[in-house]
Amino acid sequence: MKRSFAIIECPSNLGLKEPAPGHEPGVKKLPDFLRQFGFHTLLQAVHTTRLDPPAYSMRLDEVSGVRNADAIVDYAKQQADLLERILADKHFPIVIGGDCSILIGNALALKKRGHYGLFFLDGHTDFMWPSLSQTGGAAGMDLAIATGHGHPKLTNINKKQPYIKEEDVYCVGNREYTSWYVDTIKNSHIHYRSLEALRLQGIRQVVEAFLQMVNEKNLDGFWIHIDVDVLNDDIMPAVDSRNNDGLSYEEFNQIIGLLVGDEKSCGLNIGILDPELDEDGIYTKEFVKNFCGTMNSILAS
Repeated sequence: MKRSFAIIECPSNLGLKEPAPGHEPGVKKLPDFLRQFGFHTLLQAVHTTRLDPPAYSMRLDEVSGVRNADAIVDYAKQQADLLERILADKHFPIVIGGDCSILIGNALALKKRGHYGLFFLDGHTDFMWPSLSQTGGAAGMDLAIATGHGHPKLTNINKKQPYIKEEDVYCVGNREYTSWYVDTIKNSHIHYRSLEALRLQGIRQVVEAFLQMVNEKNLDGFWIHIDVDVLNDDIMPAVDSRNNDGLSYEEFNQIIGLLVGDEKSCGLNIGILDPELDEDGIYTKEFVKNFCGTMNSILAS
């Protein structure tokens, strides 16, 4: 299926806490780092647009309990407007973060357009709210916010809550198995497949079940969220919250290929790869080779 890719650079680190006092999270450097290793060129994007975020701070918003809440909301609105224009032009947007809070703006844009599903591919569920969060960072709450959980300041932008319905979400790849952490998503209507469950059921079966749901509900389309910490720690350690195990590139490429190859896929976002944790680009080069190779095989088919 022919695709014309459009890259949107959203180098926000607003959803993360400082890795060290006085030092901003390095994920804001990701778009430039990917460009350095040929990401933009390999994808032959029809155009690239950059949306710089508000200034980073460690401020915890007392009303919502989320760091940088007001700045994240302002950024999400700008991002949603930009993404709407890209989607209206029938391009397939690839949104480069930044941290996972960029999902909020993407989800808002989709809600403004219609009724969409979400394939959430992440080494964590991100289905937390401030009372459970250990950091106050929106990057660890993005799936909860997108599905309407948390303070209205973030969950009800432009009175669009929820941006995506729980029952229209597949959360796949989590490998943080602590009971208190997974209980929230297990008690929701989200279709949850941990890494263990994904492998037990089989990648093709899980993805096809998601696509079947999208078609049976006659959704307008679906979005793909990619946190690179879903990859095995041996091949992608340049993330802020590491954990053992994770997807191999063979597994990752299969998932992306099946999803993007479906006509109802409408875009994706990539986040959390921190260039400061991969200064020589060893892990980033492999990611670029695998991701762009998979995407180009779809473009050519």
